Amino acid sequence: MQIDLRSDTVTKPSNGMIEAMMTAKLGDDVYAEDPSVNALEARVATMFGKPKALFFPIFFAHLPLPSIIMAT
Repeated sequence: MQIDLRSDTVTKPSNGMIEAMMTAKLGDDVYAEDPSVNALEARVATMFGKPKALFFPIFFAHLPLPSIIMAT
């Protein structure tokens, strides 16, 4: 299998990848119901010695966050 990291649409998933996607536990990350996102946030918080971490799946989604935090 050749892995091409230019885009998520270039590399075709292997059978193992498809199986992992089909059996993954799902939930809404906005309501803290996605076990994978919850585990990732907990791992990153621990890694940086912080009580919490936030996952932003889209790069530009985080840009207004400092303004929101400073306004509250």
